[in-house]
Amino acid sequence: MMNLQSKEEEVIDTQTFPQNGPSTVHQVRPLLDNRWVDFVHRCPHSTIFHTRPWLEALHKTYGYEPVVFTTSPPGAVIENGLLFCRVNSWLTGRRLVSLPFSDSCEPLVEDVANMHNIFSAVEQEVLREKLLYAEIRQRRQMEVLSSLIYSNYSYCTHEIDLSPGLDTLFRNCHKSSTQRRIRRAERNNVRCVEGRSRSLFEDFYRLLVCTRRRHKIPPQPRAWFENLAECMGDSLKLRLAYEDQVPIAAILTLRHKNVLVYKYGCSDARFHGLGGMQLLFWRTIQEAKMAGMDLFDLGRSSPENLGLNRFKENLGGGRSTITYSRYGRSSDSMYTVGVPWKERVAKHIAFYLPDRMLESLGAVLYKHIG
Repeated sequence: MMNLQSKEEEVIDTQTFPQNGPSTVHQVRPLLDNRWVDFVHRCPHSTIFHTRPWLEALHKTYGYEPVVFTTSPPGAVIENGLLFCRVNSWLTGRRLVSLPFSDSCEPLVEDVANMHNIFSAVEQEVLREKLLYAEIRQRRQMEVLSSLIYSNYSYCTHEIDLSPGLDTLFRNCHKSSTQRRIRRAERNNVRCVEGRSRSLFEDFYRLLVCTRRRHKIPPQPRAWFENLAECMGDSLKLRLAYEDQVPIAAILTLRHKNVLVYKYGCSDARFHGLGGMQLLFWRTIQEAKMAGMDLFDLGRSSPENLGLNRFKENLGGGRSTITYSRYGRSSDSMYTVGVPWKERVAKHIAFYLPDRMLESLGAVLYKHIG
């Protein structure tokens, strides 16, 4: 891991936008500037995806360069920020994404005038560098004025409020789809193990490859999870369910402040009837409640994925919508409806590849997806 403490704070660019009054927007590097760490810690709307460890893992795995646009001058306490990663791909284009492989990345800007100033700098960056687009993945909608072509796409998100008692949280689960499966798993002595050991990691990744093959999608690179584990430290936890010695289900969670985030899940379809996944989530809810967590974020899912949305709702998750906004130089940057033919072909090929080749395909492709 790079030695971040020895590096000086750095501002990589400044710009002025007189059309909105005298305002200067600065770009700072959050991997080098410790002011960003302090700001994320005290900002009430920050998430795990704003943190330096998450940005480190993205940088180490995919080479993405994080950058923050802010009105806070060099040397001053950072008071706002719009965080992006620069994605430079010969396959999918050069762009700003806030943030790759992140369910959401809220603009940490409360003042509307500051948001307009900051986004003016983003727009100029897109035009000056001839980037394909800038994308913002935000839960709280804040409109910005832009001459760029705008398009959007919405996802579903689910969250479990952990303030009620455990009895109420269990009753909030669907009686047959969740409660009965939890009890079935307990009767059949499904064993739950949690931690960060190498053996748990290997079992998790084997289940991940199995699951991604079932969905006809290449798995994320092994290096991504290794870097996540290294960078996140104790904020990351693996939870696995076993039938005897056979891993049957697994989830990966991340913790930030009083919020627990479900990020990845995988399972062996041969054992779905045992209720291993439902038991893992219930044990996670119990632990989060006892640890004093306020919220269990179940992550995003596509509106078309009816089964996954139903699963999260059966856990007691409340549903809401998150909109991804894209601002591009041409219509080529707009969100498209349906699955492109190239993705359909890739899914067809992925289903038949051996595991080793499937992993290699994922290692090549994911850095271009962002």
